[in-house]
Amino acid sequence: MQNAALRAAGLSDWRYQLLPVPPELFAETVRALPAAGFRGANVTIPHKQAALELADEASDAAREIGAANTLLFERTGAIVADNTDAPALISALPLPPTGRTALVLGAGGSARAAVWALLGAGAAEVRVWNRHPGRAAALCAQLGGTAVRDAAPADLLVNCTPVGLNGDGAGFKQLPVGVDELAMFGCVADFVYSDSETPLIRAARARGVPVVDGLDLLVGQGALSFERFTGLPAPVEQMRTAARGR
Repeated sequence: MQNAALRAAGLSDWRYQLLPVPPELFAETVRALPAAGFRGANVTIPHKQAALELADEASDAAREIGAANTLLFERTGAIVADNTDAPALISALPLPPTGRTALVLGAGGSARAAVWALLGAGAAEVRVWNRHPGRAAALCAQLGGTAVRDAAPADLLVNCTPVGLNGDGAGFKQLPVGVDELAMFGCVADFVYSDSETPLIRAARARGVPVVDGLDLLVGQGALSFERFTGLPAPVEQMRTAARGR
């Protein structure tokens, strides 16, 4: 997706590459990237909070959320953290969050971005569930929202857990929502992305529930990151086509 964007923008001498990094090497690896010629990096699970902690500077969004998914390497040597997950979620939703209710599953970096974004967009109530209730409570104490132990009907369900990452529905039993209960939500959004639909998105579609899949969110946050990396408008359609393999 990002390499397609670079080609569309005429940046033939730029490259975007995957760097799998274990947590114990994350800080060391990131600090070595500027000298290796990197302009920036996108950060995904499980590194988003660590990315903010090692940054020298941070956007207001990243600082308030407490997690970063985008790092910029300035010529001054500073590492600047930002979060594009939050605006990507709001832009992708088929309904405005203002005055609506939401249930966010998870308490990691993506969940923090989702809660912050939804509250900032005027959601009337944002509930947060995590299989470790203390994590949900800690998130809500910092950002707002209400920690819950069970699911109840809401206008929006946002999955920020890794359930579905392996492509099967085995992890559904870890969630407070069964597939037959998805109809109690007005929209289902899933931060998990894969080459095919996640089990959650597939089940929601089958029940006629509007969805925002992980690739929608990936393209949205990736386009914002591209603009921060390059200073150029993102070629969103080319990115979307590449992300969906068309």
